[in-house]
Amino acid sequence: MKNPMLEAVSLVLEKLLLISNFKLFSSGAPGEDKARNTFYEINSFLRGDVLEVPRTHLTHYGIYLGDNRVAHMMPDILLALTDDKELTQKVVSNKRLILGVIGRVASIRVDTVEDFAYGADILVNHLDRSLKKKALLNEEVARRAEKLLGMTPYSLLWNNCEHFVTYCRFGTAISPQADKFCENVKIIIRDQRSVLASAVLGLASIVCLGLASYTALPAIFIPFCLWMAG
Repeated sequence: MKNPMLEAVSLVLEKLLLISNFKLFSSGAPGEDKARNTFYEINSFLRGDVLEVPRTHLTHYGIYLGDNRVAHMMPDILLALTDDKELTQKVVSNKRLILGVIGRVASIRVDTVEDFAYGADILVNHLDRSLKKKALLNEEVARRAEKLLGMTPYSLLWNNCEHFVTYCRFGTAISPQADKFCENVKIIIRDQRSVLASAVLGLASIVCLGLASYTALPAIFIPFCLWMAG
């Protein structure tokens, strides 16, 4: 049975990650007007290679399948609203992406290299060096990606595009980006200044909004939890 407290904490962390990386979704994402001047040496990519493109705060990952096709996990709210493939197969826009993250619905889809990268520079198999893990054979990597094509639940912390490619490439789903974010949250929680700041904000909300349960309880509960966690 799932722990309600852990689920609530997980949800809060995911929303914080979404907010902290909002620029990722508001600039440089597919579906918006942006010049695509980058030239890609597609012939140099091998089937099963991991392609990664840097965004404003995060990195987006995909698996090259050959013939100018990339499999990658993409949040998309349209998947929860319609089964019309003519609509859902179009390049995902910013609004669809953001709402897909909030709705926790995505698909592992296939797009062209250009649509996947959307003008950003592409790194190839950079995870092999950064994670220092032994990769599976390229053909096995590509086959794993192809077997996973279709709808999938989405989570910024537990099931994102990096989890997808690391599972395909190394056999283990991990996300150093999500792990780093969680570590930063731990540092903030353990910093006693966070307790003081939350207490001050709580008192300010009481002064501005009046003494009520919806102001008093958070003003007491949040600093207490941060103090205990620290």
